[in-house]
Amino acid sequence: MIGSLTGTLAAKQPPWLMLDVSGVGYELEAPMSTFYELPDVGSTLTLITHLVVREDAQLLYGFLSDSERVLFRELLKVSGIGARIALAVLSSMSVGGFQRCVQSRDLASLVRIPGVGKKTAERLLVELADRLREDSLNGSDDTVPTGQPTSEAESALLALGYRQAEVTRMLSSLDTAGLSTEALIREALRQVHSG
Repeated sequence: MIGSLTGTLAAKQPPWLMLDVSGVGYELEAPMSTFYELPDVGSTLTLITHLVVREDAQLLYGFLSDSERVLFRELLKVSGIGARIALAVLSSMSVGGFQRCVQSRDLASLVRIPGVGKKTAERLLVELADRLREDSLNGSDDTVPTGQPTSEAESALLALGYRQAEVTRMLSSLDTAGLSTEALIREALRQVHSG
């Protein structure tokens, strides 16, 4: 089993990337949450990996964090969920965001994920409810600070059509102390439009 790879990022074209490890180029498929954080081509990179061996192929998936790989593996255990849908889940929302969806039984957010219909979303909620406890994914990667104004701002930005990874990035770079929900939204949007 290949657990991780460290090498030079040789190419990246979502959802594929190539990691050159001592002259051997490993092709990996990765979720957009990983692609958002990748360094420039030519940089040294370590990816945590998951290898799938099938009769007709050997597929390698790469993640920047262990919690993403843990969630990927948990999703693969759900009947009817393959790697494509698992990657779509990780590309559409953060690990913490997915945990919150399952804990709050948020069917509407799950059916917005490409490839996830109502029946698949219901299956995810039923089969993962007990497995995705608060600490089950090694504390999630979600870097959005907690607190009611921040949670409300996150929900509002998602409702405006921003992706979970963008919202996480926007809010994690703000000093949220003492800011109201409205101020947080205003600052996050100002940051987007000035960048």
